[in-house]
Amino acid sequence: MSDDLLLTPRYGTAALSDLLPSVLTCLGAPGDTDRLGLDLDVDRVCVLLVDGLGAHALAAASAAAPFLTSLPDATLDAGFPSTTATSLTTLGTGLPSGEHGIVGYCMRIPGEERLFNSLRWQLMGDGPKVDARTAYPPDRIQPHPTVFERATAAGIAAVQVAPSYQDGSGLTLAGWRGGAFRTAYSVGDLVDGVLTALTSAPKTLVYTYHSELDTTGHARGPASRAWRFELANVDRIAAEIAARLPPRSALIVTADHGMVELRERIDFDTHPHLPDNVTALGGEPRARHVYTDGPAAVADTWRDVLGGEFSVRTRDEAIEAGWFGPVVTRDAAARIGDLVVIASGDGGVVRSGAEPMQSMMVGHHGSLTAAELRVPLRIHRA
Repeated sequence: MSDDLLLTPRYGTAALSDLLPSVLTCLGAPGDTDRLGLDLDVDRVCVLLVDGLGAHALAAASAAAPFLTSLPDATLDAGFPSTTATSLTTLGTGLPSGEHGIVGYCMRIPGEERLFNSLRWQLMGDGPKVDARTAYPPDRIQPHPTVFERATAAGIAAVQVAPSYQDGSGLTLAGWRGGAFRTAYSVGDLVDGVLTALTSAPKTLVYTYHSELDTTGHARGPASRAWRFELANVDRIAAEIAARLPPRSALIVTADHGMVELRERIDFDTHPHLPDNVTALGGEPRARHVYTDGPAAVADTWRDVLGGEFSVRTRDEAIEAGWFGPVVTRDAAARIGDLVVIASGDGGVVRSGAEPMQSMMVGHHGSLTAAELRVPLRIHRA
């Protein structure tokens, strides 16, 4: 059975949503507990999120990352779906997707015919040009307080060090509003920005983001030599920050998802039966939101076509299974597909017409396999 290879995220005990609430508790902020047992006696914390750094891939390429490998080995579960837009919001709010509502890379917002791309914060497909940040304000799509807002209220300086395109983006305003932003123009500037931000106040929380390992994994695959070379660059970044941490500081390295290489592509756009009664196809190849005119008939068709290496669940079944977390709000539930289809093998449902670039990628993620779900938790104390 395909479901035997799928994991349920460890929400509440070892998930990405538990990380920053635990960090805030260690920094003295009220209102939560140290869920992960970090037990950090520090005044300053930097969280380095490396896009696409799966725990399994890190272990397989450990020789390329001597610094990260030297740190105590622990893991977190990214949450579902294991994709960047969802995970960055999960980290920034301390909530699973069922509460913060960014339930996928592309999702349907009730009342809108076109799919909403949460990573780019824009409507997809043909139609009039819409300023999505105005039409779909980030604080309405994701209304819960962010970790940065909670930190600031507790007197902890909160700073994001990231590429310029994230400054004021819809996704940043949804998951990371409430703190300062410092643009990182290069890898060296990222390291310098982190070290500067850490000493900007007596108590500081710094979040920084690095994307190029994910880009390499999508293009070449997470088992490629190119990926290992890029991992060595990531390791150097982490080591440089760690070597220069001010006293009573900690560096935490984690990720938003892992990745697998796609070997079987089922093309929705050319298949004779998969599109039947499907009104929109959201998500991504490894984790699809299927919006339908008749879920029962579509579920039967998709199970017959996809076979045993995919799990086809109704919305209620996916919620009941705990994929989106222990709590799923009404707004979040309304954005989930009538069916949620995830891969357990090495396949995916691609769209050669609507998503040509994504269809050609080598590396993919989104599902609940260990390679996609498990991410590292590596901590260095000054």
